[in-house]
This record gives sequence, C-alpha cells and structure tokens, in this order.
Amino acid sequence: MSDGYKHGSTAALIKIAYRNIWRNRRRSLFCFAAVGIAVFFIVAYSSMIEGMVRSINDTVQIYELGHARVVSRTFEEERERLPVQFPVADGKSWTELAASIKTVPGVRHVFPRITTFASLQESTIKHATLWGINIAEEMAANNFNLTNRDDGLIAGRWPEGGSNEIAIGRVFAHRSGLGIGDEILMRTTSAQFSDRFWSPEITGIFNFDYILFDERYIIADFQRLQSLLALGEGTQSLVIFAEDERQSAFITASVQNLLGEDNIVTEWSDNYWVAIMRMIWPVYTVMFLAFLIVASFLIINTVVMIIHERIKEIGMMGCLGMTRGEIVKVFFFESIFMAAFGALAGVIIGGTVAAIFSQHPIRIGDVYGNTFAEMPMSQSIFMVFNFTILLRAWIMGVVVASIFTLIPSLKSAFVEPVEALRR
Repeated sequence: MSDGYKHGSTAALIKIAYRNIWRNRRRSLFCFAAVGIAVFFIVAYSSMIEGMVRSINDTVQIYELGHARVVSRTFEEERERLPVQFPVADGKSWTELAASIKTVPGVRHVFPRITTFASLQESTIKHATLWGINIAEEMAANNFNLTNRDDGLIAGRWPEGGSNEIAIGRVFAHRSGLGIGDEILMRTTSAQFSDRFWSPEITGIFNFDYILFDERYIIADFQRLQSLLALGEGTQSLVIFAEDERQSAFITASVQNLLGEDNIVTEWSDNYWVAIMRMIWPVYTVMFLAFLIVASFLIINTVVMIIHERIKEIGMMGCLGMTRGEIVKVFFFESIFMAAFGALAGVIIGGTVAAIFSQHPIRIGDVYGNTFAEMPMSQSIFMVFNFTILLRAWIMGVVVASIFTLIPSLKSAFVEPVEALRR
C-alpha cells in the first residue's frame, strides 16, 4: 500500500472503501437519498412531537396545575363539578398558607385561583367557566398566549382589582356578540350553597391561542370572585410555580407533608395528557426505526449488486492476499460511508426545517379546526431545535443502516477467488 498505509491495516481498508463509493456516483447518491429521507423524517417528526409535548407541558403548568397544585381532599373527589364549598385547609387564609409554602426551597410563586361554573342569563352562550386569578401578578409570571409569548390581551384592558369587571375570550366574544363595555348577567353558586347573581362589565378580550379558554372562560379578579362566592380569606386552590420544573417532585412532597392529609398536592407531571405523551413516546421511536429499516433495504440491495458487479474484483482481492475478513470490512465500510453521508444530509435538511419552525409555529388549529380542543395544547406548535435530536437521528441512521447491511457484506467473503476470476 502507498501513502504510508500498512498493507491490510484498517486505515487502508477504509481508504479503499471510501474510494469505492465514488466509483458509481449515481448509485451512491440513491443510497444517500434513501437514508437521508428517513433521517429527515426522524428529525422532523422528533422535533414536532417534542414541540407538542412541550406545548402540553406548558399549557398544563400555566393554566391548570402550575408545577404543583393544592386543593382540599373533598374538592379532589368532586373536582368535575368545580365546587367552591371545599376550600384549601378548611378556608384558612390563603396568604398565610402561601407564606408557609414559600419557605420550601425552590418555590418561586404561589398563586390563589378559583374556577367554577356560571350560567349566563341573557346570552346566546348559556354556560361558561369563571376563572378568578390575581391577574397582574400571574400575567407577570407567565406568558398566557403561548404563541406570541405575551399576556394575550387583544382589546381593552384587564379587570382591575376588586372591581365588577371581567375579560372574555375572542371566540366567546364572537359567538355571543358581546364586546367591550357590555354587561353579562350570570348566576353561580357560592361556598354557602346559595345562588349568586352577578352582572359585571366586559373590559377586555383575550386570545390565549388555547381553544378551551378562548371559547369558554371568563376571567375575573380573584378578590372580587372570592368575595362574591363567600370564601372569606380562603381559596379553592393554590398553584405553585418552581424555580426549576425538575424540583416539582420535591416541592410536591414537601408541601404535602406541610399541609397534611386533608389536602391533596398534585404534581404537573401527573396530568393525564402529560402521562399519555410520556407513555406513547416509545411508539414513535418504533415508527422512526421502521423508517430507517425500510431505507436500509435500498443499501442492502445496492451492496448485493455491488458484490455481483465486482465479482472479478473480489477474486482479484483474494488473489492479491486479502483475507475474507478484510474483504468483508471493505464492503462493510462502504455501507457505513453511504449510511453516514446520507444520514448527515438528512440531519442538515431536517435540522434546517426544525430551526425555521422553532421560530415560526405550525398552525394546527387552522388545519384541524377544533379536533384537539380537549387536549391542553396551544393551537400553534413550535418545533424543537436542539443538537440532541440531530445527533440521535444521525446515530440511529448510521447504526441501523450499517447493521442491516452487514449480512450482504458477509456474502462477499464466500466468493472463491479462482471461481470469481473465471466469470
């Protein structure tokens, strides 16, 4: 061997294999394309699925559970009715409870919330959900519009503290024909099981890009709703936000010990949809492998054709002293090169697509309408771009394609040199 390569060395065999893949460029490009397309789909789908998972996680944390949520045990048992008759810690002052919870390491915010049903008396929409929050503080802590990364207000202003004012979603406003300055007469049930009638003024219209809230929710100031529903100083629930979501489990356990068994502390990762996405992730992994296996068959066929086309060359290799193992290595290295270059092309194209759509969301709401309305997910999905996805896809492409081409590579070792030279 020339160029300083020792005869029979792995480096020499790699160099031979690399040169061989360019001897028939068209055939090699077909192999690159097959693996590249498979890896492209792996990157694209992985980025989109991780974007969906992140959207669900963000929605559950911001709108439902925070990183942990505290409710009374009785409320948890009847949560589908959203009762306000069972406040946290038997109606103890929420500010005192929040102060004690904030002593737990890692807690960033503790917010009180009230969520209850309301019947609308003079509206085309007859039922809605009242959501009482500390508006200014919660809007400062989180971006409620998950697409635009802002508070979601598109008209008017948010209700002021303690006032008879509300904000409604854009879809709610459109369907009901209501706007800024209109009043809504509604009936709800207080903590004393009595009917309460309320006629607040609409001061704002919001668009959270989360269809459940945009269609059904009415936002009111927490203190005003707390007073209306006769909750005293108590609250229906407390939502806890952590400095780091990885501290959620520790905070959940600590707060549970702090408040005792009469209250239930739920970690955000226990949400039904979060658990579902975590469970089906292996299914997507199997689908990705199926893409690669199908693409690998093209490389298998190509390697088999190469062996048949180069049968005399294989015989010559044997006559010149190359062992069966070295011949196998040459063809196997060719397969690895084809898989590696194809996977790299797929990673580059897929990564470019993921990077673009990580800044410009995919509007699934425009495509599927309200199909996903019951899922806690924004109507816009941002793909996730990170190097872990790209590296994982490239490794999967190379490893799977190389393994599936090992069998035809072994076939080259069983070609007898004398018989090969006769053909």
